[in-house]
Amino acid sequence: MKQFDAIIIGFGKAGKDLAIELAKKKWSVALIERSPKMYGGSCINIACVPTKRLVQESKIAQLLSQTDVIDRTGIYRNAIEKKNDLTKILRSKALDDISQHPEIILFNGVASFVSASIVEVKLEDSIEQLEGKEIFINTGSECITPAIDGLDSCTKAYTTGQLLELNLLPQHLIIIGAGAAGMEFASIYNNFGSKVTVVEALPNFMPYADRDFAGSVQSVFEKRGVEMIFNSQIISIADTNEGAAVTYIDKNKGDEYTIEGDAILIATGRRPNTKDLHLEAAGVKIAETGAIIVDSHLHTEVPHIWAMGDVRGGTMSTAVAMDDCRIILNRLFGDDSRSIDDRMPEPHAYFTDPPIAYIGITEGEAIKKGYNFKVSRLLVNTVTRSHTLKQTEGMMKAIVNADTNRIIGCALFCTDAPEIINLVNMAMKQELPYTFMRDFIFTHPSMSEAFNQLFDME
Repeated sequence: MKQFDAIIIGFGKAGKDLAIELAKKKWSVALIERSPKMYGGSCINIACVPTKRLVQESKIAQLLSQTDVIDRTGIYRNAIEKKNDLTKILRSKALDDISQHPEIILFNGVASFVSASIVEVKLEDSIEQLEGKEIFINTGSECITPAIDGLDSCTKAYTTGQLLELNLLPQHLIIIGAGAAGMEFASIYNNFGSKVTVVEALPNFMPYADRDFAGSVQSVFEKRGVEMIFNSQIISIADTNEGAAVTYIDKNKGDEYTIEGDAILIATGRRPNTKDLHLEAAGVKIAETGAIIVDSHLHTEVPHIWAMGDVRGGTMSTAVAMDDCRIILNRLFGDDSRSIDDRMPEPHAYFTDPPIAYIGITEGEAIKKGYNFKVSRLLVNTVTRSHTLKQTEGMMKAIVNADTNRIIGCALFCTDAPEIINLVNMAMKQELPYTFMRDFIFTHPSMSEAFNQLFDME
């Protein structure tokens, strides 16, 4: 039996970074990944990087469509090829990064616990048992597949990862789910020229947001031709001669409808991936959501077994997973000052077109919490930079605690939103008064200088 100082299950961003840092400390590290196609994790292979590359390519396609007759299918196919080239490069770089450290041994196989200290790896033609002093679970998340009649047999229904491999542009894409992934894909395919229909079970769009902000986002999508259907219960999915059909019931009226398209995207969320791990053999417990239960320092109930990234639940993002890695390293080698409790609030971003970013609480939450607060709204078309970019759609919103003058919430629906939300985040973390943003000298013209107007609340 091979023995290691650390066993890391999952070659995602956090797993890779942790393996390298431990190797620098001369720890012997076993890094386990079930598929060579997933070196580097979901982010660079089937999630953040490829989708954001397609967002950019789709914007180019949308601009071209305004000036000339274009081959949309050809442009889309070329975009998929560019996306594939990028993921191959990043996957190769991830492998090269760990190959620089002889302390790291990579195992391509499926990991499962035999006991709290022993992990079994099913390789292609053999089985290895590894013993680790410290074990880190970094197995990420997987798409939720809802129980819909006909879904398993439908050949035109795809998960987000599967749709990214489709090199034929759908003429009509039906998206089930209006969450972050669903709306990002709606933006992408709408820009490429597909007809897009989004079917959502909930009665309202973006239920976590204030109605004025959600309404602004919804109106832009609908203006661009995205059909949005809410309060709908999916009854069945089936192949047709031309593509596929989705049958649903309008929960308001009780009427049944059928939509036909040539591709269906299942975007109903993600859940922690603990499949095949046999956590019970190690004494590791999971919550009802399927997430591995950890304390604020990412320990499971078994002190030498840790969980990080999507598999522990909470916000599912590469940025959070990377911070999980920092917390673990601080716990092992630092002053033990870091925990998951000290990084709130967390910024969030959706790379729609225009993109969405938000942090802190909404106006509705401020009312419920009993804050004495001030609120400000700003239409993006009042910002000079939006006109130079020809991207004038959207709005900005800020919430300030009137007693402390500190920012407690901000939501942005505008170009560069995922970038400039970080300025708000820093101001909140540093507990700066909102007047800091109001009076700060930003570059001109820029989207960030909109904060001079947004935070002018006197």
